[in-house]
Amino acid sequence: MNSLKFSFIKNSVVSGITSKDSKNFHIQVLGCNNFTLQNVNVNAPGTSINTDGIHLGRCVGINILNSNIGTGDDCISLGDGSKQVTITNVTCGPGHGISVGSLGRYNAEEPVEGLQVKNCTITGTTSGLRIKTWPASPAAGVASDMHYEDIVMNNVSNPIMIDQEYCPYNKCNKQSS
Repeated sequence: MNSLKFSFIKNSVVSGITSKDSKNFHIQVLGCNNFTLQNVNVNAPGTSINTDGIHLGRCVGINILNSNIGTGDDCISLGDGSKQVTITNVTCGPGHGISVGSLGRYNAEEPVEGLQVKNCTITGTTSGLRIKTWPASPAAGVASDMHYEDIVMNNVSNPIMIDQEYCPYNKCNKQSS
């Protein structure tokens, strides 16, 4: 259950919303096209699990601007099929940073392409910028055309992480596919 879900919306702007202490993802954006989230505030304790701030899936032309996100999971996560995503002037922390994935867990996943992250500050997180794919995955889990520019990190345990054997809770098959 997500606190707020935007599905299959085109050519829209959502501005000035706050989500606090969600029991799961705060904001999910699914199948949207030319969609902007701006001036968004997301707050949850750093110890809260599965509380992604903003999660994208199968979207094209998404902008996340001028927002503050602090959670116990990814500040922003890009699921499969996220394309042409721009993240600008976002403050992230606590949490797990800005993540691509996890990818490759399921068949028929689409690639993540065309990510731009600019002028962001990441503070007090376990990861800064992260790409995560499952081991022995049935799908390729492809991420390409990623651009990161003017990112400030403070007290970040793993500033840049590419995890090709992402295995939360150690409950996955790590054998070669």
